[in-house]
Amino acid sequence: MKNVRNTVPSLLLIIVLVGFPQISESIFTPVLPQISLQMNAGAGTSQLTISIYFIAFAIGVLFWGQLSDKIGRRSAMLIGIIFYLLGNLGLLISSNFNFLLVARFIQAFGASVGSVITQTIMRESFSGITSTKVFSKVGAAMALSPAFGPLIGGLIQTYLGYKNVFSFLIAMAVVTLLYAYYCLPETIDRKNIQKVSLLKVTSRLVKDPIVWVYSILIGGINGILFGYYSEAPFIFIKHFHYSSIQYGSLGLSLALASLLGAILVNFLAKYIKAEYIGLIGLIFSSISALFLVISLQFNNSILMIIGFFLIFLGLNTTLPIALNLALKSYEDVIGSAGGLFSFGYYLIVSGLTYLVSLIHNGTILSLPLFVLSISLIMLLAYLPITQRN
Repeated sequence: MKNVRNTVPSLLLIIVLVGFPQISESIFTPVLPQISLQMNAGAGTSQLTISIYFIAFAIGVLFWGQLSDKIGRRSAMLIGIIFYLLGNLGLLISSNFNFLLVARFIQAFGASVGSVITQTIMRESFSGITSTKVFSKVGAAMALSPAFGPLIGGLIQTYLGYKNVFSFLIAMAVVTLLYAYYCLPETIDRKNIQKVSLLKVTSRLVKDPIVWVYSILIGGINGILFGYYSEAPFIFIKHFHYSSIQYGSLGLSLALASLLGAILVNFLAKYIKAEYIGLIGLIFSSISALFLVISLQFNNSILMIIGFFLIFLGLNTTLPIALNLALKSYEDVIGSAGGLFSFGYYLIVSGLTYLVSLIHNGTILSLPLFVLSISLIMLLAYLPITQRN
């Protein structure tokens, strides 16, 4: 334990706070075709709800990270969740696509508080092997929570209509706000809250090659994950004729991949340096992506599901390592550094999800090629890190 007051939230609260932003994104995916139909927006246009989510998310993590250094983690978290609640209310009453995009922006801006501040709390509260294990559990939750989003969204759309997806998000926001209000402790001593020079922290981060590599990894992994959630409904619902519920249930395979990845990290952490665990995950995901591309010639949905399962198993082995090691040298300014770092990699995520909308061509080819390309780029970027250890 490293925080001054020696008070940390429970693992369950950490998982809730880091998970609700992920569910908020992926719960949208099974209703994208319906939004496209109801609001007269093309498939590529409706996918903008994904990319704008991460643009707002990137801005949000920068804002909330610095604010938490000034007013404390707890206060910033509660304010952010209130913004998230307002965004969800806007989604419910939206009557046209432009209004929906604005509400989506506000929702994501508020939701980003759950990512950046929760990771900040974790980094200042745990160290060593304990930190690796905690990040592996939370990394699994970060992958697990969006895996349930499509199933929840598909069920609600089928039985209650797509608008009630937004009602569910409002309820989730209220529960999360109350849970955080009553159970989230302040993890830094208010006497130590001080003005941090954002310019100096930015300069340190920009000059650090390790930070660049890990931002590519985390941004690339999340870009693949949410690129999948952006494109997959059009592949499985439109091309393979899955129902919304059948498509949503595919998230369970990704959930299993995230759990197995967390178990693997916990096991390997006892025997292998963290950097090499990350490398193993990237090699495995790259080979799996190649398998997926080759399997396209069979036009078989089962092979595609297996391919994505293997890819996310590898990625979920690498993700907690990258999250844990990225800011090891920035404990003195962890709030602002975490915000800036998250801002950088979420810009990558927003760019990659936007790229997916650009390459959307109505076939099953574009997404697997996208995943293979990003996997290989991440592997090449990470190799110098392992050679230094």
